[in-house]
Amino acid sequence: MPVPLNQAIRVGAYVAKQHALGRKRYPLVLMLEPLFRCNLACAGCGKIDYPAPILNQRLSVSECLEAVDECGAPVVAIAGGEPLLHKEMPQIVQAILERGKFVYLCTNALLLEKKLDQYKAHKNFSWDVHLDGDQEMHDRSVSQKGVFTRAVSAIKAAKSRGFRVCINTTLFDGAKPERVAVFLDDVNAIGIDGVMISPGYAYERAPDQQHFLNRQKSKQLFRDIFRLGKDRGWKFNQSSLFLDFLAGNQRYLCTPWGKPTRNVFGWQRPCYLLGEGYAKTYRELMQTTDWSRYGTGNYEKCADCMVHSGYEATAVLDAVRNPLKAARVALRGPRTKGPMAPEIPLDNQRPAEYVFSRHVQQKMAELHAGTAD
Repeated sequence: MPVPLNQAIRVGAYVAKQHALGRKRYPLVLMLEPLFRCNLACAGCGKIDYPAPILNQRLSVSECLEAVDECGAPVVAIAGGEPLLHKEMPQIVQAILERGKFVYLCTNALLLEKKLDQYKAHKNFSWDVHLDGDQEMHDRSVSQKGVFTRAVSAIKAAKSRGFRVCINTTLFDGAKPERVAVFLDDVNAIGIDGVMISPGYAYERAPDQQHFLNRQKSKQLFRDIFRLGKDRGWKFNQSSLFLDFLAGNQRYLCTPWGKPTRNVFGWQRPCYLLGEGYAKTYRELMQTTDWSRYGTGNYEKCADCMVHSGYEATAVLDAVRNPLKAARVALRGPRTKGPMAPEIPLDNQRPAEYVFSRHVQQKMAELHAGTAD
């Protein structure tokens, strides 16, 4: 089972408890970004477009643990930037594991082999290596040659030391289903424990704006990939219903509060991909965010999004409510033929607001005044 059995049971019990308590909105995964600094500058990334004083900011160990405790999500995904640039990352990971959480440490793997000795294999810990296809596809995606080879070497080294290793694969316009299928065969042969796959999100500040997929292209691409994947034993570290959603068979609305984000600005609203404002506390984020303003059909920036950070939580909640449906999809795989679920109309979506510069100016003013948290 790609999702560890103990994780599936714990998360399922957690969701059932929230339902029993009558809670409408609750977190499944904390997206923890201790820094924005990265040692790559990917063409499709909008996460590192900040002035140097902001890129030099770090969440402390105590700030990270406060976020984990305040949020209460059973799973913590540590992203960035590149988390392995954070000197206190081993302490952060160990302390979160001691709290009984499941930890996915996301990395481009350039520093992974060098840092492996600082970490210990644990049943609740997984490396999550960014790998966007075969050597040519990935190196083009990260805008640097040789990164794929180093990432694969690091994956093999981590596996040899008993670590659980997943990969995070983002696909863009121009991806060929046959080529992606061969890539998934190859990483299976390496022995990776699971694949988290989704189409790229159209970051407004990404240098390359030409290769993001719209929703229709995304659905057809994933149908073609899944059709080729029948009986090939690919291990997806995602719910069966999210994969079915990617193939156009589920009509889901986004659940942005399912994966709340804490970074150097604060608690980001509404989601990991979209920074439209920040709250000082998790409680403030949940109580003061107008969630109805976001999501496909509600907001122009969300129109083409099908990313797991927004829709995986929706799929998990659907699986808990409809376990037989989830089981059927898990057994047969995503449907790859026939009509797709109706698309969400965009007629009434509000226009995009461009607020990035304002948030950067405010943070720079705080840093200049010496009052930044």
